[in-house]
Amino acid sequence: MRRLLYLATALVLASGCGLTSGSPMVDDVRPGSIGQGEPLKGADLTVTSKEFTEQLILGAIMGIAFEAAGANVLDRTGIQGSVGSREAVKSGEADAGYEYTGTAWITYLGNSKPITDPRRQWEAVRDADRKNGLTWLEPSALNNTYALAMNQANAKKYGTKTLSEVAALSKSDPAAVTLCVEGEFANRADGLPGMEKAYGMDIPPSRVTQMDTGIIYTQTAKGGCTYGEVFTTDGRIKSMNLVVMEDDKKFFPNYNAAPVINTKTLKEWPAIAGVLDPITKKLNNSVAQTLNAKVDVDGEDPHQVALDWLVQEGFVREG
Repeated sequence: MRRLLYLATALVLASGCGLTSGSPMVDDVRPGSIGQGEPLKGADLTVTSKEFTEQLILGAIMGIAFEAAGANVLDRTGIQGSVGSREAVKSGEADAGYEYTGTAWITYLGNSKPITDPRRQWEAVRDADRKNGLTWLEPSALNNTYALAMNQANAKKYGTKTLSEVAALSKSDPAAVTLCVEGEFANRADGLPGMEKAYGMDIPPSRVTQMDTGIIYTQTAKGGCTYGEVFTTDGRIKSMNLVVMEDDKKFFPNYNAAPVINTKTLKEWPAIAGVLDPITKKLNNSVAQTLNAKVDVDGEDPHQVALDWLVQEGFVREG
């Protein structure tokens, strides 16, 4: 089984995040249920992603699918931050990547209120981004949104199941509610400040500790904080047996993953949609948690995890 070969850096391109290198994808794959007839033969496509686990996997899934359909693929996954990968596709320095509807609606397009219906949220983003030279393909059921979670011991001790109940606990027993969160979540309108406002929480800064994502999960599992900020598709939720609080007021936006393609590229290679649509339809939170856990818990390589899943599902064949 041939992995992605990181050859000597093949190309250095400038993007919104600075200089980023790209390496050719050279997987030994051919069409399975997708890519029959190699409709992308002759295409030179650059795939991008953000730097966290799920994005690395999704970027690899997209790139391998393009390879199976006959394209030559340059891998520019792992760009730091959200804006860099988007700007790469928008400018044409990259051709495609998986993006999240909520991130586009609020962070890129500047809206303050999410649309609660997932389909309508995707349609709104799709329509708004047309003027930016970006085409959103059909979305997945994968919804990588924010949540608060706690360990089993604290779940039994405090009995909260919803964010409304967490808010009630913060009033009845203020010392009980301590939070572990990322710096970004602590300051985003669709993060902690907005959540506190929506649910009537007033958690003192002294009870909120900011830390890196991975540490949040371990601290929450150990009980270092009562509640930790988590992502709903993270494999560590299942592996650490954490209990996720229901967002009963539906405050957090829908972050459904969907392919975003540079419109000029899609006009030149319209078969891209047919290659990606069946794969995107298969993606959901359960699939994402399983694949993410293979990387974050088991230590596997994101590209290999993507390849194994595509082969397992019959989308592509090896050799």
